[in-house]
Amino acid sequence: MLQEAIKTIKNAKALVAFTGAGISVESGIPPFRGAGGLWERYDPSAIDIDFFYSNPKESWREMKKIFFNSMGQAEPNTAHKVLADWEKKGLLKGIITQNIDNLHQRAGSVNVKEFHGTINYLLCTGCGKRYHLGEVDLNAELPSCKACGAFLKPDFIFYGEGINPKVYQESLDLAYTADVMLVIGTSGEVMPACALPLTAKQNGAKIIEINTLPSTYTDSISDFYFERKAGELFGEIAKVFR
Repeated sequence: MLQEAIKTIKNAKALVAFTGAGISVESGIPPFRGAGGLWERYDPSAIDIDFFYSNPKESWREMKKIFFNSMGQAEPNTAHKVLADWEKKGLLKGIITQNIDNLHQRAGSVNVKEFHGTINYLLCTGCGKRYHLGEVDLNAELPSCKACGAFLKPDFIFYGEGINPKVYQESLDLAYTADVMLVIGTSGEVMPACALPLTAKQNGAKIIEINTLPSTYTDSISDFYFERKAGELFGEIAKVFR
């Protein structure tokens, strides 16, 4: 089965990866849901958009614990690095990720559609100025804009917010054109992101799924399913492409 999947990847004309929290677990970032997930330890209302605007200081205090403290220490793992290498070699067309951790880019990937945004930037809630994380004092009670003084919001999608239309369309375009899609580390339960592999499948793509647990895709659209850690499996597959 693995050899057949490798053959499918090698023969792909438009290979696309769709990644979720599971690909970053091996980098030390816990998933949001499930056993040991972030929402077992923290209140998800911290990233509810209405709560954020009503209680920005409290929301920021919680977000620092949930995101910036843990994700800031993480490093790309083998799966991130192999995908970046495949893109560099022209094998991988692009990545659609539900993750906000910036690990794909840090591994060297360029064409990454961050469906849910990123922790790498913050936006001014007043004038809209965008700040790189390195420009912001994360220890401030509430980071503020140097231009207008309004408080800043992390540039990822909060509960109650819509997906960036440009990113949504670019992600759809990748899914439409894929003839093989790697589905890695996602349960397939978060809308509207979870519809993207379905779009790829409906347009004739082969689905290769790598997940430590079965997902909503496993028995419905996946042509191959590997119940493995992504880093371990990609470490094996990468040897074939050297």
